[in-house]
Amino acid sequence: MADNDYDAFAAAYDAENEINAWNALYERPAILKLAGEVSGLRVLDAGCGGGSHAAELVSRGARVTGFDSSAAMLAIARKRLGPDVALVEADLSRPLPFADGGFDLVLSALALHYIEDWSQPLGEFARVLRPSGRLVFSTHHPFMDHGLAGGANYFATYEFADSWMRGGREMSMRFWHRPLSAMTAALVAAGFAIEAIEEPQPLPEAAVRDPGAYEKLTTAPRFLFFAARKQLAGD
Repeated sequence: MADNDYDAFAAAYDAENEINAWNALYERPAILKLAGEVSGLRVLDAGCGGGSHAAELVSRGARVTGFDSSAAMLAIARKRLGPDVALVEADLSRPLPFADGGFDLVLSALALHYIEDWSQPLGEFARVLRPSGRLVFSTHHPFMDHGLAGGANYFATYEFADSWMRGGREMSMRFWHRPLSAMTAALVAAGFAIEAIEEPQPLPEAAVRDPGAYEKLTTAPRFLFFAARKQLAGD
């Protein structure tokens, strides 16, 4: 089975994503809080997976378009979101099939750590955002990756392997580590002004639902969250 094969375990991944502490009680509430008021905004959910973030954005009044590279995950998103949300199969590492300046906000949850070179996706995010449009995204915290990789140079950009259990099967995963300085440099090079870099805590109910995850999430950095704004020409 290929690495990062979401098509092969889409249903199991989505079911766990809906309830586990890492996603439902940590990443999702944190990035949605960072997105702020979205009512009436045109929002691109970049790497939308099964549509959990998109569903919440829609419930808050956003006009959402989503894309993902996994057809199986998009099928789940379609069932969750119904026919009124535009969903497209597209790859973060390639040009996106959207017009210039068509969105007010790009939200990307836990997707960029699959990409070696951030210049392509960040450049595309800047292109499809209107002037002064916002980007919010979450990614692996570089200290978490550094611990998983074991002994690698923190300041390098490097690929590493991990394994997940989903639906009783072990899935082979591969990610890209980069230091915080490389992340911020890529954002600036793509024309973004960084507004916030956050290391949030999980919701308190995670302590009851999954004490082990709660301890991990409150004692060591796991994900990193960014908010940035597309700079105007001349800024």
